[in-house]
Amino acid sequence: MSDRPRSLFQKVWEAHRVRDLPTGQTQLFIGTHLIHEVTSPQAFAMIRELGVPVRFPNRTFATVDHIIPTDDQSRPLADDLAEAMMGELERNCREHGVQFFGPESGAQGIVHVIGPELGLTQPGQTIACGDSHTSTHGAFGAIAFGIGTSQVRDVLASQCLAISPLKVRRIEVTGKLAPGVYAKDVILAIIRKLGVNGGVGYAYEYAGPVIDAMSMEERMTVCNMSIEGGARCGYVNPDAKTVEYLRGRRFTPDDATFAKKAEGWLAMASDPGCAYDDVVTIDGSKIEPSVTWGIHPGHNLGVSESIPTPAGVRDDERAGVEEALEYMDFVAGASIAGTKIDVAFIGSCTNGRISDLREAAKVAKTGHVKAGVRALVVPGSMAVQREAEAEGLDEVFRKAGFEWREPGCSMCLAMNPDKLRGREVCASSSNRNFKGRQGSPTGRTLLMSPAMVAAAAIAGEVVDVREIATGD
Repeated sequence: MSDRPRSLFQKVWEAHRVRDLPTGQTQLFIGTHLIHEVTSPQAFAMIRELGVPVRFPNRTFATVDHIIPTDDQSRPLADDLAEAMMGELERNCREHGVQFFGPESGAQGIVHVIGPELGLTQPGQTIACGDSHTSTHGAFGAIAFGIGTSQVRDVLASQCLAISPLKVRRIEVTGKLAPGVYAKDVILAIIRKLGVNGGVGYAYEYAGPVIDAMSMEERMTVCNMSIEGGARCGYVNPDAKTVEYLRGRRFTPDDATFAKKAEGWLAMASDPGCAYDDVVTIDGSKIEPSVTWGIHPGHNLGVSESIPTPAGVRDDERAGVEEALEYMDFVAGASIAGTKIDVAFIGSCTNGRISDLREAAKVAKTGHVKAGVRALVVPGSMAVQREAEAEGLDEVFRKAGFEWREPGCSMCLAMNPDKLRGREVCASSSNRNFKGRQGSPTGRTLLMSPAMVAAAAIAGEVVDVREIATGD
């Protein structure tokens, strides 16, 4: 092996390379495979037709998240299709010996929330899941990416994928974040700067003082939305915070071997002096609370800014801005602050963790949900739910007029009863503001941090969370 300095991406790729294919792709071994009820049924049917078993069932882990209701999870589920999908996942897991974290396990939740909290996600791994936001797991120094149903089949059958190598872009976020500015604002600022297609063909390595200062949950938020910037995956180099987060988790080594394992994890970090295909620097001190105004995450701006005008953008962006303004029915040049909302949603694999709920609860304590606004808080997992309830956060939210729900993906993509209605405008802590994303073909989504969502719920409109005195 070469003694040249290598990035984490290169180290992980080389450690999992089975062979180079004639196509120029790599046959890559997948260390951990995560599945859920949406993209796995067809994949299991495919391997059944081929007459092959799951190659390494001990490397595949399942949960239910997308279709499960968040109001009543008693069986049978009220929605017949949801019940059928749940039943099919249960059957496939039993048949192939795959561990299933369903509601009865006490560990159910969004796949990208339970992977880390169970310790399934570890540095130096390759991780795949039939869900685009698998990049979340890169926060631990893993190379993690979403895959399609046919690729889910391939991993089930062979534990390998044919995948093209990536370039690596290092994104350094310098300075220090101002109070009221969160990880969600950082990743939105990155996407705004580099574009929704700027990361195509790249893995993003997030670094710099701002990333170093983040908690593991904040790093997960940043890595989660790598795909929204076009990157195949995004990661943060493992450090002492990574090690401490993983200590004592269900699937991490016991105390006798943990220190040795942790030493190996830290060695996976990018070497000083390693080469990158590109380096981008962003001044974190200049980032402010962000809000999307259009129809993709790159359509975002600081809360003090105004919605762009078609004349004020580059020629290649003009048509997209015009389309977004028409769909959103927003006025070019108007301030994003003051935009009325109908729904507030706090949750998702981006921002449904305990630290997200704590920050939102600080704001919720300052007032009550505005009359006419429907507000939901959905924990990302049963573990998050238990922790939040032990801290009394559920009562904080209920007292402020929010609905406290059971764990699931909920209104992030609305493959369940939690949907927008008609032209409703939703302040959402999720990851996508595409047309129809939240269940209504005409619904409108404004992405922002959980604290900003809570502030909007109380005000009934977009407001700057920095102007709210939380007493924190």
